[in-house]
Amino acid sequence: MYLRTDLAVEARELAGGSVKGIDYKTYSESGLSISRLTVKTEKAKQTLGKDIGTYITVALPSLTDNFTSTDKRLAAIGREIRRLIPVNGLILVVGLGNEEITPDALGPKTALKVLATRHIQGELARSAGLDGLRPVAVMNTGVTGQTGIETGEYILSVVKRIRPNAVVVIDALASRRLERLGTTLQISDAGISPGAGVGNHRTRINKNTIGVPVISVGVPTVVDVQTLAGDLLGLERQGELENLPKLSRNMVVIPREIDLLTERASRLLGFALNAALQDRFSLSELVELM
Repeated sequence: MYLRTDLAVEARELAGGSVKGIDYKTYSESGLSISRLTVKTEKAKQTLGKDIGTYITVALPSLTDNFTSTDKRLAAIGREIRRLIPVNGLILVVGLGNEEITPDALGPKTALKVLATRHIQGELARSAGLDGLRPVAVMNTGVTGQTGIETGEYILSVVKRIRPNAVVVIDALASRRLERLGTTLQISDAGISPGAGVGNHRTRINKNTIGVPVISVGVPTVVDVQTLAGDLLGLERQGELENLPKLSRNMVVIPREIDLLTERASRLLGFALNAALQDRFSLSELVELM
């Protein structure tokens, strides 16, 4: 058993901090602490357990503290997302997860807050002063248990039909530390494995499987029980972790305020994604459109 985490910055910590084949730097913008980790080689990929690509991690104040719609930090997060998406063309935004399960509802809740603009074009757009909108399509996939369709298959079928320049997927993540729940945002161009945070790995969604660049955005909402126990007890070796009670191995821990956390995280991501995708408009203008 290993210490499960979806966060590349935590994988680097577990690997000892100094890993060959990666670039890592930290910086601050609009009061946010941001790190950028780039996995460059196959050896680094194997060491970290993270695919080759860029992972941007933003440290946030607790999402139980509200963000206002004009907060300059939203624009800063939007700029970080924009670094990884194509400059022009249609973008497909996909909410992953199950809206009926609160810690897994981040994707669907966020997708509802992203402006769908693909249908606003021609004279309608010009007469409304919206001809500067970038075309964006938005969808929720549900989960395989609800639809009988693998999430990757669902996305691929839509990609083949509408031919976006890139796909942005939103999903809840898992962290190895309680203090990172609801206080960390990860953006990556390395794709995503739906359900990996709770040990339910599905077909990986990335450029190789979908055919266009895939940018993932997520906030950790759960901690694996065995990972948490090992972390609290200082157990990181294989044998020590295997001695933990078997009952704990398929359980996760969520924060008490998960409803508030998920709602505010989806609101933050919705605003940040709109800022990233519709950079010709100010945050206040986007709020009016929403």
